[in-house]
Amino acid sequence: MGRHGTIAGRKEKQDAKRSQVFTKYARAITVAAKAGGDPEYNVSLKHAIEKAKSINMPNDNINRAIKKGTGELAGETYESGSFEGYGPAGVAVIVETLTDNKNRTTSSVKHIFDKYGGNLGVPGCVSYMFDRKGFILIEKTDAVSEDALMEAGMEAGMEDMIVNEDSYEIYTDPGDFDAVTEALRAAGYEFVEADVEMVPSMTATPSDEAALKNLKKLVEMLEENDDVQKVYTNCDVDLED
Repeated sequence: MGRHGTIAGRKEKQDAKRSQVFTKYARAITVAAKAGGDPEYNVSLKHAIEKAKSINMPNDNINRAIKKGTGELAGETYESGSFEGYGPAGVAVIVETLTDNKNRTTSSVKHIFDKYGGNLGVPGCVSYMFDRKGFILIEKTDAVSEDALMEAGMEAGMEDMIVNEDSYEIYTDPGDFDAVTEALRAAGYEFVEADVEMVPSMTATPSDEAALKNLKKLVEMLEENDDVQKVYTNCDVDLED
């Protein structure tokens, strides 16, 4: 079981919070579309649309979000941001946001950190413990040959592949992410998830059960906030159990 949790756990979590996930992905599409509404010429928009389609977001929702970004429809103006700090047991936490009210988001994130035994820090206080990497998650099935996937990934330029009980985690340099995803899609592989993420270069293992419980709650509450897009930790214990 890897740091991303089981495939079944991820799908169950997405299903339970589908409408909330739609809201987050719609914001990401709207922001990306500001640089142009054609995904063939806007890589960020292309990635945002692919992520939305991976959770079966309706095309009407996707098109409406694009039009808000290009100005064809009225909509809010979102600003990206990030917060860094420590959760219980000294676990490093990075929170990426898209918000139309920065003060509201800052207040909410700080409140969640404080409530569950964390400490919100200054920019850079924990990001040095992470590297930005392209990440591709593929479900392990009888139809997927580990050797063939490894060969296809290496030819496309992947850096590493981790084999879990029910999945394959593929990592790339951010600059090679598009080439690797396109090559693997062309080879017929389907992705559970594909994105550029913050991957911990050093990890923490909380041993105190109470601290771990609070850490899980902290991450859960951050993820439930509509302004929060992604939450990263350097905890090497599965927080979705």
